[in-house]
Amino acid sequence: MDREGWNQRYETTDLVWTAEPNQFLVVEVEGLAPGTALDLGAGEGRNAVWLAQQGWQVTAVDFSDVGLAKADQLATAAGVEVSTTCADLVGYTPPPRGFDLVAVVYLHLPASVRRAVYRRAADGVAPSGTLLVVGHDTTNRTDGYGGPQDPDVLFSPDDVVADLADSGLVVEKAERVRRAVTTDDGPHVAIDALVRAIRPEQP
Repeated sequence: MDREGWNQRYETTDLVWTAEPNQFLVVEVEGLAPGTALDLGAGEGRNAVWLAQQGWQVTAVDFSDVGLAKADQLATAAGVEVSTTCADLVGYTPPPRGFDLVAVVYLHLPASVRRAVYRRAADGVAPSGTLLVVGHDTTNRTDGYGGPQDPDVLFSPDDVVADLADSGLVVEKAERVRRAVTTDDGPHVAIDALVRAIRPEQP
């Protein structure tokens, strides 16, 4: 979906997504000391706002100005500050080594574009910093629930690890994880890919 399509989707009064943060982000971040964080593909800001509530200094980037306006509203309601940047991630370059945490949560792009975006995301990770990638796994289309149905925008943990080759990051975790989804039709299970990597401290 292009920028205008997402703007139209976000123009509804209610949140398209829940205001609650992604469950895997919460688990992976809870043990980290708050610092600077970059939320790429932030949408309506649920993850960025949660990070700010935990004491992180957060920059949220998305190409939907409507989504980011809702992120600002969500932050204000929560009593926190989130810096928002409206930019297409296909051309966005984070400040090199600028963030203690870079989160890429449910950003789905064609494989050739994804690799470039993830490499630039990795370049934004500071020494001792963390890159966290979470998204719908390739197997979710056939064995899970929801998410994009175009196989070209889905990825596996191994795909992300390959994208990060020669990035200077050390992969700490790369696995498929299951996520419970509650719907009007009853409970379902979605399958996500999760990769966490760190940049070693400089000598």
